[in-house]
Amino acid sequence: MNLQEQYPKLFDKLEDKDVELRHLLNVDANEEDYDSEEFEFDYEDYNFIVYIAEPVQQAIGREKLESLIEKLESSGKFENFLASEEDLYGVKTALSEDEIVSLILQTVEEMV
Repeated sequence: MNLQEQYPKLFDKLEDKDVELRHLLNVDANEEDYDSEEFEFDYEDYNFIVYIAEPVQQAIGREKLESLIEKLESSGKFENFLASEEDLYGVKTALSEDEIVSLILQTVEEMV
């Protein structure tokens, strides 16, 4: 199933309907990096870094972006959750990258 079929409400709000997952949301493993201070998320406390991309931010709006943080934080799916910015989160969870993506996009779909 493609993204547009899975998240029709979200895609109705997107200007560009021909987007890939990486244009909507990035979930990356947070690994120890001695040479970089790019992220403020300690790899021991947050095993993934999540970035909500601009198209999703615009689709749900600033007010709902704050609500998204609250919903994700209270979902019970994360051992640790830190929103360092409204579009950048550190999370510690037993979920896989794909499960995190599904959780976030399904939550966005419900909010749109």
